[in-house]
Amino acid sequence: MTIQTFGLTTGRLNRFKGAILKHAQPLEVLGKTGRQVSFPKNNSDTYVARRWLPYGATSTSANTQNRFFVDGTTDRVTDVIQAHQTQEGVTSTPDSITPVDVTVVMQQYDCLYGFTDKTFDLYEDDVPQAMIEQVGERVTFVNEMILYGALKAGTNIFYGGTGTSVATVNGGLTLGFVRKIAKNLMANHGQPVNTMLKASPNYGTDAVAPGFNVYASTDLEPDIRDIAGFIPAEKYATGTAQPYEIGKVERFRFILTPDLPSKQDAGAAVGATGLSSTTGTNIDVYTVIVAAKDAWSQVAVRGKESLKPTYLPPGQQSKSDPHGQRGYAGTIWWKAVMLENNGWMAVAHVGSKTLS
Repeated sequence: MTIQTFGLTTGRLNRFKGAILKHAQPLEVLGKTGRQVSFPKNNSDTYVARRWLPYGATSTSANTQNRFFVDGTTDRVTDVIQAHQTQEGVTSTPDSITPVDVTVVMQQYDCLYGFTDKTFDLYEDDVPQAMIEQVGERVTFVNEMILYGALKAGTNIFYGGTGTSVATVNGGLTLGFVRKIAKNLMANHGQPVNTMLKASPNYGTDAVAPGFNVYASTDLEPDIRDIAGFIPAEKYATGTAQPYEIGKVERFRFILTPDLPSKQDAGAAVGATGLSSTTGTNIDVYTVIVAAKDAWSQVAVRGKESLKPTYLPPGQQSKSDPHGQRGYAGTIWWKAVMLENNGWMAVAHVGSKTLS
């Protein structure tokens, strides 16, 4: 951490003092979705969620935990019917139900800015106040990265083009590709997302038009708009678009942010794919998150108990700062993300078309 001093920030005195200009701010998109969990104090550092497998399902993979029918060449409908037929005077063999637990350990995060008494007392701009504002923006940005990092680890994975791994991705978002994802989510009994967290410091949700939410980088906007059947958000006949939603294709609603970066040069060789690359050699791969309802949950950073802000102005003397020359602004908070049902979300790795 670097203490803010006069030497770090050149003043503007003896010049015309202009306005404080706007600066980049993070966009909260992932933080508004998923099942929101309020984690009370003094309840351990481990969160355990449980669900029960439905009849016929197994815990083998993301695609078997929500399906009543197992793969096979027999008439699966007849198999189910016959398995439930009973005989007079005969007690059926009882079944049991199987739980699946999802466990995550809470992690603590923090950010901290420092400044000197000279900056506090004599500097022309209110540096501490600017730091306080940046603390809030930084919490939003870090939480988005925590969510993105956790969701990218989902096990229901799709690769663009003919790819079978990130290193072999050689295609982008197409109508056939998103339809393949829709087919998978619906077979897994995934339900459309219909609520999101309010854009406020408090708990509470807003209703949104139902659909499978697609979270992607703004770099993919041209590709998305070129998908056959794309409808821009401003042309919706009914329903209100979500913040940062650009439009929809069939069952999918696309929400974009610049804060979901690509993995540069991670895909197949560019060749004649027409996909973008940082160095011109291998395709930049973007990870797209597709969500049905209740695919994941998160400890929501909402409410007065969620953050522990720090603001210590200079002047407070201590053994470590005998003259009270240093001040600090920051906060500390807890966060955790739980992938509760991988079969109700998809992780898609794709390239982005080169623009001419």
